[in-house]
Amino acid sequence: MTVTMVGRAETATTAPATTATPPAATAVPDAMNSVLGKVRPILEAFTAEDATLSLAELVRRTGVAKATVHRLAQELVVWGLLERSGCDYRLGLRLFEIGQRVHRQRILREVAQPYMEDLLLATQETIHFAIHDSLDVVYLEKIFPHRGLNEESRVAGRLPLYCTATGKAILAFSPASLFADVVRNGLKPFTRHTVTSPGRLRAQLERIRAEGLATEAEEIRLGYTSMAVPVFGSQSSLVGALSITAPTYRMDPSGHAVALRAAALGISRSLR
Repeated sequence: MTVTMVGRAETATTAPATTATPPAATAVPDAMNSVLGKVRPILEAFTAEDATLSLAELVRRTGVAKATVHRLAQELVVWGLLERSGCDYRLGLRLFEIGQRVHRQRILREVAQPYMEDLLLATQETIHFAIHDSLDVVYLEKIFPHRGLNEESRVAGRLPLYCTATGKAILAFSPASLFADVVRNGLKPFTRHTVTSPGRLRAQLERIRAEGLATEAEEIRLGYTSMAVPVFGSQSSLVGALSITAPTYRMDPSGHAVALRAAALGISRSLR
């Protein structure tokens, strides 16, 4: 069997938390804050589907003046955060290098990967390991056989908590305030099967807490079903979720659940 390993991608950008300004921050010039405030939307203008973007498109997506975008883009090229591709720009290799240094995510991925490979061999289906960020799950790792799912999800990609198996597993074992934030933000339907009722979602989470197993049936993509279990670290702290995704007709709920729980338990023990 040939296993396809998805290449690593840079860590997804996370919105900074609002905190009290430390005394030292008063020494930072307002001009620097302004520059950083303009650099961030330039980098975030690139989506997973964008190989390159033109200067005009960067201006349109950021809302920043053309001269400013051009000047900052040139500086980002010097720093390696952007690269030139003809007349266009693309994200630079330096971003990937920096992303690989994020300690917590790197350790989680390295610990989880052997168990994910065992799970792949046991099930022959797509395996994900995801963590929680804001109202989404972020995929730290994904492995799949040639017949596996290679769309919808990607390493460092995001999907909502409320309609993914990994998200439901995380949401079920998170504080109630997170559920309230998810509902307040709205439950957008991706397919006709997406759960958009807060009451129904709450009932699902109660069942997940009781059974330790989350499922989603064609809520993100028609024809595909996922099941996931939470993964706990030291002091029983929730660190993420492990999942199996397969075509609905091929999913083996009982057999896959046994293998999934065994792999998650292995990851948890290694993290402890």
